[in-house]
Amino acid sequence: MASYDFLFFPIFLVATHAFEFQFTGFNNNEISNLTLGGASKIVKPQGTLELTTRTHNTIGHAFYNKPIQMFDKTNNSLQSNVSSFSTCFVFSIVPPPGSSPGGFGLTFAIAPSPQLPGASADHFLGLFNLSNDNNTSNHIFAVEFDTVNGYKDSSDTEGNHVGVNLNSMSSIISEPVAYYAEGTDARKEDFNMEKADAVSAWIEYDGETQILNVTVAPFLVPKPSKPLISKVVDLKSIMKEDMFVGFSASTGQRKASSHFILGWSFSLNGAAPQLNISQLPNPPSKEKDPSSFPWAKVAIGLISALTFTLLCVLCLLTLYKRYTQFETLEDWEMECPHRFRYKDLLIATNGFKESLLIGVGGFGSVYKGVLPSTGNEVAVKRIMSNPMQGMREFAAEIESLGRLRHKNLVNLQGWCKNKNDLILIYDYIPNGSLDSLLYNENLALDWDQRFKILKGVAAGLLYLHEEWEKVVIHRDVKSSNILIDEELNARLGDFGLARLCDHDQVSHTTSVVGTIGYMAPELTRTAKASTSSDVYAFGVLLLEVVAGKRPVGSGQFFLVDWVIENLQLGQILKVVDPNLDSVYDEEEVELVLKLGLLCTQQGASYRPTMKQVTRYLNFDDPLPDFDWRHYDDSLSSRTSSSFLGDMSSSSYTLSSIGRSAILSIETTR
Repeated sequence: MASYDFLFFPIFLVATHAFEFQFTGFNNNEISNLTLGGASKIVKPQGTLELTTRTHNTIGHAFYNKPIQMFDKTNNSLQSNVSSFSTCFVFSIVPPPGSSPGGFGLTFAIAPSPQLPGASADHFLGLFNLSNDNNTSNHIFAVEFDTVNGYKDSSDTEGNHVGVNLNSMSSIISEPVAYYAEGTDARKEDFNMEKADAVSAWIEYDGETQILNVTVAPFLVPKPSKPLISKVVDLKSIMKEDMFVGFSASTGQRKASSHFILGWSFSLNGAAPQLNISQLPNPPSKEKDPSSFPWAKVAIGLISALTFTLLCVLCLLTLYKRYTQFETLEDWEMECPHRFRYKDLLIATNGFKESLLIGVGGFGSVYKGVLPSTGNEVAVKRIMSNPMQGMREFAAEIESLGRLRHKNLVNLQGWCKNKNDLILIYDYIPNGSLDSLLYNENLALDWDQRFKILKGVAAGLLYLHEEWEKVVIHRDVKSSNILIDEELNARLGDFGLARLCDHDQVSHTTSVVGTIGYMAPELTRTAKASTSSDVYAFGVLLLEVVAGKRPVGSGQFFLVDWVIENLQLGQILKVVDPNLDSVYDEEEVELVLKLGLLCTQQGASYRPTMKQVTRYLNFDDPLPDFDWRHYDDSLSSRTSSSFLGDMSSSSYTLSSIGRSAILSIETTR
């Protein structure tokens, strides 16, 4: 077969730095030069790059594994131009057989990283999500080859189109798929990307004139001389000095296609190398619509009639069950807002699929989900039937907690009751817990990030204790219950143990709950949680974040005692986490450590309030003025002792550990 000529428009200037690569199919040698992510894989022995299969809600990425310098450093002007580049590739989209809808499409993308964590499927095409779409910090340029109707109210108003996107799925320009046939009239010919065996695409950018040309044509058709899109696009704010080039594709909840790349070439400051068609793998076969066979039309008619009849019967049965048994509302549920339908949550979590499980706690399991009505990502906590907890009382608590709204809290969006199971729906926080970040061997939070997180948790607790209409006692403040959002803001979550009381009243809670190491000593005597017991737990958290050590370790290690010992020896900064590499503000670190000791005093009445804690952290007020080296000396005279006892259903172990006399309580949450 003859060589396929991928011409390049001759407006690029010659630059001192040039770079190019070419893939005519993808074999073992090419695999080593690619970074694959999501569902993408190499199909052997054909040697095609498959970005997605026809599996719903999947994402596939494939990027060249080396960064490319996207600014022309040879320019002697004060401001360098974006480097010129060109690429050509052949792709194939294989929709489901028959009349099933396909989607959503693929993009050629230039991004600052080959990994795009948190990206969503559907219309986001594996590049963005609902929270970062149109965010200037994305630094992503993309040309989309979309097969599904438009995203939001953007210019992408019809499917089967080509669009140019900057940091967003809203295209700055979009055109239906077509090419200009060669001839004197240069007539425009439309074609469908899903029906074509394969599609050839050329993307060319002149860094000096800022002209972007995008051309498409059916496979084996020579490159048209007139591009489909030709537009001045300023990429200076998009490009960083080093960028990665590649592809991204996605499928949706109800629409799914396979997306393949057959060949790809790229050049910086030059024409992309020609792709030899004879060396490319054959386009994947596409199943024919059964309706195209005459002998099947009668059978299809009979099957359609039978299917219609069965659907009518099924609809009648569904309506009957809906109005008689399914999800019957109880009286108390009629007064509670934010109730989700159980079937919507089944769709959002793919039937509570195991692969979407993101956490397991004492009350149940947490799944990542996407609400079908809005496309928003949520965390769905499934609490299994618990006869120990009255549903009516639990619902009353949630009805109140559901109205909590603060930037440093994980907001409860609503719930669903299905028989005796309670399902809670929260905001989805992508970066996981502070615990997972703090003890991650491959990631070290710097001091500014840690200090910002601590101040965020303090602001959230201040809102719960003093600024909302009621006092909310969290009762389980710890690093694993603090989630970190994309901007590293702290979000206090897991209100499964929280209790409400009016201002100027004392909580009547009488059950001892919490986590060993964070529990205030008075809980072991009175079993009554208070805002002071939350302050104690926050004090332990302050020490934990600075030291990078858990509150209780193996052997006889207790974090609070260890900090006191170093304070009395005049070497308080020796407790600082070695992962900080001595890069921190000593004044801030010393403030946090001493404040942590203030908050973890034995006597609840001696601890500061969260309002005072917040003022200390913001340096609005100085810490109390006394000799920190002799802080709490009287506690050092306590002797170590222990006893075991059996009190009702809980097993108690008391160990005098110098300062805190931590009471370890083994309970089942």
